[in-house]
Amino acid sequence: MELKSRCICAAMMTMCATATWAGVQDPFGDALTLDWNGLRSSWLDKGIDFRIGYVSETATNAEGGDRELVRYTDQITFSTTLDLDKLLGLNQARFRMTITDRNGDNLSSDANLQSLQQVQELYGRDQTWRWTQFWYEQKYLAGLLDWKIGRITEGEDFAAFSCEFMNLTFCGAPPGNIVGSYWYNWPVSQWATVVKLSFKGVGYAQIGAFDVNSDYLQNKYAMDLWRPGSSSGVLVPVEFGWLPSFGSGYKGSYKFGAWYNSSTAPDVVDNIYGQPLAINGGPPLMHHGQYGAYVNFLQQVTSPSADRGLNVFFNATYADRRTSSLDNQIAVGLLYKGPFDFRPADSLGFGIGRTHLNSRIADLETQLNTANPGSTAVQGSEYVAEFFYGAHVTRWLELRPNIQYVVQPGGNARNTNDVIVGLRVSAGI
Repeated sequence: MELKSRCICAAMMTMCATATWAGVQDPFGDALTLDWNGLRSSWLDKGIDFRIGYVSETATNAEGGDRELVRYTDQITFSTTLDLDKLLGLNQARFRMTITDRNGDNLSSDANLQSLQQVQELYGRDQTWRWTQFWYEQKYLAGLLDWKIGRITEGEDFAAFSCEFMNLTFCGAPPGNIVGSYWYNWPVSQWATVVKLSFKGVGYAQIGAFDVNSDYLQNKYAMDLWRPGSSSGVLVPVEFGWLPSFGSGYKGSYKFGAWYNSSTAPDVVDNIYGQPLAINGGPPLMHHGQYGAYVNFLQQVTSPSADRGLNVFFNATYADRRTSSLDNQIAVGLLYKGPFDFRPADSLGFGIGRTHLNSRIADLETQLNTANPGSTAVQGSEYVAEFFYGAHVTRWLELRPNIQYVVQPGGNARNTNDVIVGLRVSAGI
């Protein structure tokens, strides 16, 4: 039983490692930035775009967990984008560097919510200063061909999705939510290159190559711009995007993607003899390569004005069942900008999502329960619903209260459902 307990704990640690951090994709935009009394506009005319963004998330568990707590976490972002055409005469070229600083505590772990996805997506990848972007981008053929190289966050180009919600299920590039051990979303970047070919009036196709190296995650390398340690492989994502416009200009984005990681990884259940590791022990079965696929759909369905309207989204992600403890995630919902005429800059959103534990692990847990009834919970899926309302208080400040309801945290029907009440504060200067 001691061996079984150790193996189950190891499996759970692996599962939690892959269930983590996506993070804020773009913490500030044009609608949430001061103009510094005309200074920013002056710099933009010269080709310099400097921004400071602040985002915080405060949450409490009204129900669920082993004790009721309030936890606060934040991120400060310093970003500079240089228009190299204006500054140096390099046609259709730009350079971006971004440093982030994360602070605070994590409600999911501190209150022992046992959830597969964090209720504060902003927390994670260590609370530290970090190089997040450092890349050069060059366009060719009047912008139809785009080449980017440098330190790049994977989710800014592939499976890119907004971070409007606070639960990680609905935030950032979904592959990072289930295979976070090698797909690193914001604020972690990797040395990488991306090539994108656009087709006017249709969409685009793109391919990337990202250095897979767990040292990028370590605090001691967080501000090391160059490549740390040794790599375990190369992650190659590909994506095809269809960008139609329906009716009276209702825009859509339909992304179809897949990835392959050349790294070697252990099987989630079996040893080298094809037997359950948690029951029979022995060395784990190793697999060469990890893979998955995804779709991201976003469609505008109403348009009261040019900058307002209702959008619906659907995200689905699948990861290989040999090496991934979480093998799929689905999320659907709506995002509405300017829901009321008297509050045209406000926003609201509603999402429902499911994160599924690999059924091979559930089968193993069933076997362990057969041998020792009640010893192990058999896990399945975690379900999440979230609603938020974003109040655009001033040009530079937004307050976004939200409520989350998590059913079967950890995919475990024994766990009490969680009710999470939160507040996100966003500011740009």
